[in-house]
Amino acid sequence: MTTHVSHALRVMSFNLRYASESDPHPWSERRPVMRRLLREERPQLLGTQEGLYGQLHDIAEDLGPDHDWIGLGRHGGSHDEFAAVFYDTGRLAPVEYDHFWLSDTPALIGSATWGNTVVRMATRVRFADLRTGTEFLALNTHLDHAHQYARERGAELVTRRLREAAAPALPRLVTGDFNVPAHGNPVYGAMLDGGALADSWDTAEERGPQYATFHGYKPLVPDGDRIDWILTSSTVRTLGAAINTYSEDGRFPSDHLPVQAVVEM
Repeated sequence: MTTHVSHALRVMSFNLRYASESDPHPWSERRPVMRRLLREERPQLLGTQEGLYGQLHDIAEDLGPDHDWIGLGRHGGSHDEFAAVFYDTGRLAPVEYDHFWLSDTPALIGSATWGNTVVRMATRVRFADLRTGTEFLALNTHLDHAHQYARERGAELVTRRLREAAAPALPRLVTGDFNVPAHGNPVYGAMLDGGALADSWDTAEERGPQYATFHGYKPLVPDGDRIDWILTSSTVRTLGAAINTYSEDGRFPSDHLPVQAVVEM
């Protein structure tokens, strides 16, 4: 994205597609494309979904020493997929962070109680913006792919945890793969109305073409469903939004397209 304002923050949400060499689109072939995309866009805040421990280290190496990340495997430690948050260390400094599981026992590592067989979680970070001297909350999550009840309960828990944060007046940025279309599911209403959040795509002063954010390595679908979102609180101004279609010789870095926003607190 090319929107430039001195205090603007470049944000990205990206479902990475977990690394596997048995995949028809193996990580060893996708990683160079991912590297070039991330180095071109230089996100200062990047919420990722599905990344595995070694894969996240690859991304950290490819982003370079000016980036760090926070995350925990959804089964604890380095086990299983992460909802990791990468950040530009020259711009952002974590003040505090936590992880919680999308279940009736959110403090219990690996818990799932709403009918979903895949464990789901969220990572929440309170950041200090070193350029502006202000703070904000970032939350990154991945809702269930198969169970609507689990998605709705997960959305309710996420919005409750945002409201319960130690500094409720802080600006909020929420990144994630929500596995339902924007505007087309109660989960969207729960996040926006219940969570007092706005969809950066809708509020952006400029935006690029819309595509379905999940493509499954098939031809892109113009004006398709956005299941990956960047949401903001009302105090956040979205200068620009984009769905990035970068590929090389037909090779995409993931089966999702990254969603981007340039925001100003």
